[in-house]
Amino acid sequence: MIELHVLTVDDWREWRELRLAALAEAPHAFGSTLADWQGDNDREERWRARLAIPGSCNVLALLDGEPAGMASGLPGPEEGAVELISLWVCKAARGQGLGDHLVQAIVQWAGRGGAELVRLAVSSTNAHAIALYRRHDFEDTGRFGDTLPDGARERIMEKRLSPGGTSKATTPSRPTP
Repeated sequence: MIELHVLTVDDWREWRELRLAALAEAPHAFGSTLADWQGDNDREERWRARLAIPGSCNVLALLDGEPAGMASGLPGPEEGAVELISLWVCKAARGQGLGDHLVQAIVQWAGRGGAELVRLAVSSTNAHAIALYRRHDFEDTGRFGDTLPDGARERIMEKRLSPGGTSKATTPSRPTP
């Protein structure tokens, strides 16, 4: 059974555990590295600050009661845009729909907030993630983002929402976080 929980700053330990696992398991998929969040950088106030970004939404996915995935939505640099970041599902839970639930949760959160666009950056070598985003009507913009630690470039993908922030595509109801 898949459950989603919207996190607060008090949930920093759960977020920390998954984020460190994500950076260790898939260092090629993120702009940050494991070393960026360890040692002197592994401080409670830093983890709390990450979850306290104004206007953000941080979602934890549980599979059969165990933490198995996460995603965040942040206000974008321009009005009406939201960024989908930090999406990750642990290897043991892949192929069971957690990624779909996480993408839907962030898109629906963005829509409720009046966003007209959800944007993300994904490694050009991550075919599974690109397929996930395409299933949810994200389109490749043809623009590139940062160069990742493994040398791959990020591809920028976007999903337009209808006026009022609703998805142009039909999406299932959001599971209760």
